Amino acid sequence: MPLKLFSQTNLIECGTDEAGRGCLSGPVTAAAVILPADFKNKLLNDSKLLSHSSRERLRILIEEQALAYAIAHVYPKEIDEINILNASIKAMHLAIADLNITPQHIIVDGNRFKEYKGCSHNCIIKGDSKYLSIAAASILAKTERDRYMTNLHELHPQYNWAKNKGYPTKEHRAAIKEFGETVYHRKTFKLLPSVIL
Repeated sequence: MPLKLFSQTNLIECGTDEAGRGCLSGPVTAAAVILPADFKNKLLNDSKLLSHSSRERLRILIEEQALAYAIAHVYPKEIDEINILNASIKAMHLAIADLNITPQHIIVDGNRFKEYKGCSHNCIIKGDSKYLSIAAASILAKTERDRYMTNLHELHPQYNWAKNKGYPTKEHRAAIKEFGETVYHRKTFKLLPSVIL
């Protein structure tokens, strides 16, 4: 089924989403996007369903065609201080605040959000596969965070963040066991399982 453009046609609406919530290292990254009323794209979908090359092509298109977009990070130290849910919402708020157009309504991927400056909002489960602006935000957040982790890989290649992007893969956990944690790891996350076989 094609993704919808807007949930509210009479308001300036932005979609927002985050990437990296389940990672052991690196920031949680959010994006906010306001699309034009005539925006169409058959390939745009949840970033998790797209290949790397498709995401990169769509990123360029979104940045060219969006009325406004912004991306924000919240880093591991703050994630550990305020927890990952609050950090994810904060990253979304920071991205929305950085838009050069003020939205009147926000559609959010997922089921949790906090009111932003009195602006109305809707939480939408699997919103990134239902609304184009949320899908666009998911692509910008994912591609920006992937770039960040690929750059971090140069500092600590032993964790192979260029490939795993900080997610809890067997390889990443084996590297944590061998080399320990870095300042880029989230200390409140379970970096290692109780038993590694």
